[in-house]
Amino acid sequence: MIKTLYVTDLDGTLLDPEPKITAYTADTINSLIAKGMNFTFATARSIYSALPITQAVNINVPCILMNGVSIYNIRNERYVKNEFIAPADSAEILRIFEKHGVHCFMYRIDDGVLISYYSELTTKVMQSFAEVRKHEYKKPFVQCRLADRADENTVYFTTTGAYEDLLPVKLEIEKISGVDIAFYLDVYNDAWYLEIFSHKASKANGIRFIRENYGFDKVVAFGDNLNDLPMFEQADIKVAVGNARDEVKAAADYVIGSNDKDGVAEWLKSELRI
Repeated sequence: MIKTLYVTDLDGTLLDPEPKITAYTADTINSLIAKGMNFTFATARSIYSALPITQAVNINVPCILMNGVSIYNIRNERYVKNEFIAPADSAEILRIFEKHGVHCFMYRIDDGVLISYYSELTTKVMQSFAEVRKHEYKKPFVQCRLADRADENTVYFTTTGAYEDLLPVKLEIEKISGVDIAFYLDVYNDAWYLEIFSHKASKANGIRFIRENYGFDKVVAFGDNLNDLPMFEQADIKVAVGNARDEVKAAADYVIGSNDKDGVAEWLKSELRI
């Protein structure tokens, strides 16, 4: 019998525009999981925002966080795998940010705890980013000189702002061979996000790891944005929601209902019939 993994992006895909998982989507997916479906998610979110927003769904396979930086087992609340950034690469990343006058958040994992560090919150978008995560998701933020904390436990850098401000940073950092980048327009606030992580970290590598270590023969992936294209590369069946970017639809085997119409749940219910 073929063992299949169903893996979905969250924002713009499984989540509706609010963003949340609707009661219909949660009930439909939980019913299918109870009947044997293997289901998880792959997201740019960290554990602090991903868990509360998905708690209505009985996720039964480790999830992929921060675009593949971490594999996390929700059921036993522990990181299965993390991809760290080399200290020399972190130092160079910080030098480039400083050169261009752009501030960022730096994430480290110490003893299984993810902590976000920053030097200054220089824009309203950065301030909002931190405030929402501190108060709604209880994510720890520490203000410091980032260079003092950029060690072997560093996993991620992120910032948000205008395209023209972040593009020069992106173009310079992408020359560092030890890291990869996600650069995309946020679906909620029309700000651009620049995310930097180990070259070993991607949704694609996360899916490959889960496939190999948990014995899946087939992967069906759902997505909407450019950072989902690496995930599609590792999927046997690629599914784009109706609101997906044109590039994602072009790469998909199926284009289904949009995220404001429970597109993922409706497709799973129709396809599985279990």
